[in-house]
Amino acid sequence: MSKGRRLVVKLGTGVLTQGVGRLDLRRMSAVCAQVAEARREGFEVVLVSSGAVGLGMGQLGIGVRPKKISSVQKCAAVGQGILIQTWGELFRPHSITVAQILITRDDLDVRQRHKAMRELLDELLACGIVPIINENDCVSAAELNIKFGDNDVLSALVAVLCKADSLVILSTAEGLVDIGGTNKVIPLVEKITPEIRAKALGTKSATAVGGMVTKIKAAEIATSSGCQTHIASGLAENSLIKIIHGENIGTLFTAALGGGGRSSRKRWLAYFGRSIGKIYVDGGAADALRKHGSSLLPAGVLSVAGRFQAGSLVEIVDSSRGFVVARGLAEKSSEEISALAAAPHSEKCGHKEVVVHRDNLAIV
Repeated sequence: MSKGRRLVVKLGTGVLTQGVGRLDLRRMSAVCAQVAEARREGFEVVLVSSGAVGLGMGQLGIGVRPKKISSVQKCAAVGQGILIQTWGELFRPHSITVAQILITRDDLDVRQRHKAMRELLDELLACGIVPIINENDCVSAAELNIKFGDNDVLSALVAVLCKADSLVILSTAEGLVDIGGTNKVIPLVEKITPEIRAKALGTKSATAVGGMVTKIKAAEIATSSGCQTHIASGLAENSLIKIIHGENIGTLFTAALGGGGRSSRKRWLAYFGRSIGKIYVDGGAADALRKHGSSLLPAGVLSVAGRFQAGSLVEIVDSSRGFVVARGLAEKSSEEISALAAAPHSEKCGHKEVVVHRDNLAIV
């Protein structure tokens, strides 16, 4: 890594605690020392810290993560204050001030709040403050459809939001293991393929909600936006320092070429705003969007799912391959697009209207 780079570090519950509800102060102190060293070497550091729900569980004598939403909220409410107070005390010997930021999905999805959050992070980092971010489970736990799902995905979205150069996910896992092959950690992944995804396993922790599946998802989000991603053990000594010094530990997912050049608006379109409909297109249209930066025209549209108005954020799905190609703002309503899709192909080809303009579209 080059000096003067922006770095997001995600710390899993298993790294920060010793069993349910007990913080590992020795390991947290070691993280603080490594962050201080990284800052001396010219890095700006954002921490995404798990642990609030687990801490609350310990304080309340709960042994297994609750399924009842209000119980999760209760644990988070109890644990979050303990967590941020501990971080503040452990960073104090390094003369580092921390700032707590609790995020809900709407803070990133709603355009105005998204912009305000990005400006806040820039301001804190410019002042030498270390932001410590966690999902606001006291609020978002009540709305399961708008949760990030886990802090792996949250950390990737934060990395995209603040235009980080690197995302480091430190957990109890040493990296992505080549299950069914060498059964050793894969040191380098240049492209996340279905075969790579198949090597991921979920978590069995009593307090965590992620696992390698969500780490791969986080790597997909971050790398597609030009942010290289490392998955490594946070239990090993000086993992963060070794990574920033270029040592080959864990698994490195290389950044996609060109992903870092996107504007903030294009990043918001690609990763944040909540879509309310889908437009299914043929393989030719999907290739035109992905390879040539074209607008979506009626000729390539096959069908529409959901009801929406012109200006709504929609996903564009490659019907031949079954995955989302892009996200953008529809130029027409779902009814108008459905009518275009139902027209004969020769008639569709004659239409000059634009379904989604390339200026309002981002490849994902």
